[in-house]
Amino acid sequence: MSNYNETILIVEDDPQIRNFIKYTIEKEGFQLFSAANAQNALNIIVTEKIDLIILDLGLPDFDGIEVIRKVREWSETPIIVVSARDQDKEKVLALDTGADDYITKPFSATELLARIRVAIRHLYKKGIKAVQPYFLVGDLKIDFESRIVSVAGTEIHLTPNEYNLLNLLSKNAGKVITTGSILKEIWGMNYGSDTQALRALMAGLRRKVEKTPAKPRYIITEIGVGYRLVDE
Repeated sequence: MSNYNETILIVEDDPQIRNFIKYTIEKEGFQLFSAANAQNALNIIVTEKIDLIILDLGLPDFDGIEVIRKVREWSETPIIVVSARDQDKEKVLALDTGADDYITKPFSATELLARIRVAIRHLYKKGIKAVQPYFLVGDLKIDFESRIVSVAGTEIHLTPNEYNLLNLLSKNAGKVITTGSILKEIWGMNYGSDTQALRALMAGLRRKVEKTPAKPRYIITEIGVGYRLVDE
């Protein structure tokens, strides 16, 4: 990828990591701002046109989770968290608070750029969502108007909940959807945290859409966090 015009804000207090991210982004043609603490980051966000935020959680003035919470009060700017915190509960909290993606340190330039590409695609899809009649990735196609799902041109028959689950994942393709969020969307607020039904539902869906369910091509498990439908 090259010749991008989007502007990215890097919020990272570690100079070495900040410079690594800056170098990775600049050579791809992105414009950028950087901040070493949360307050400076918020000042930039409210005064500049920022298309994507790359955010560390362990900031010196206040926690990155608070940055996500404050930004989400008025903006849908994509946020990619990059953090040394590798506990599942930390990832779930960041995603449920409003982050779009989460990368655990250390990470490679290749991985970071792949996540950025996904976030940028989401940025533009938001503006054309209403005119997208179908979702297509690989051999998997979802026709939203007819509610028909096909793999390699062959229609597959899904239960209502299987379709609702696939539909939810496709509308957020490339993003991790937490287990708690899926439970609320599919079964409602009062369903609790019992994941057994979701695992059974997911197993049934994978048997129908995946060539090898044990090694899924489309629906990826983010262990301890949730699920992600690939978008490329």
